[in-house]
Amino acid sequence: MADYYTPTVIQQSIPNADMTPLELLLLSHIFDAERDGDDWYFFSEQGPSDMLSVERGTLEAALAASESAGDSTANAFVREHLPDLRSGEPPQSHLDLDLSTTSWEFIMQDIVKRSSTLAYVTAVSSFTCSRMRPDGFGGAAVLISADEIMGKSTSDLLEEFIEHVAP
Repeated sequence: MADYYTPTVIQQSIPNADMTPLELLLLSHIFDAERDGDDWYFFSEQGPSDMLSVERGTLEAALAASESAGDSTANAFVREHLPDLRSGEPPQSHLDLDLSTTSWEFIMQDIVKRSSTLAYVTAVSSFTCSRMRPDGFGGAAVLISADEIMGKSTSDLLEEFIEHVAP
């Protein structure tokens, strides 16, 4: 069986001051995160995670501290997925958040919208595979601005090249 990976690098370090506590919490679970002075460098050796296990108290505190950002993607997502304490169910100490219904790109876009220093953020990913399979290699680049999220894969580029030379 082949294992597929998507190593990804966010090429700009993100200023700590530009992120809400909730965005930082989520992004540091989606990616690996390292401090770069007052900024954060996000990357993933195997690929961004879309299933997160987060301590409930930490998540609730980060959400409360982020309410001043308004209806951000992160705030709306967490509010929607926090179990209702009025349900009568005993509260769980850890919550599993499935981010497959949203995307980390939208969280980054909210950061760019509020930032006074970032005009855009870029992400570069490679597609690799543990076996030499034709569908297991390539890459993608994404540019995230306040107004747009644009991306192309190596397959997209090859299709454009082929259209250019094919009759």
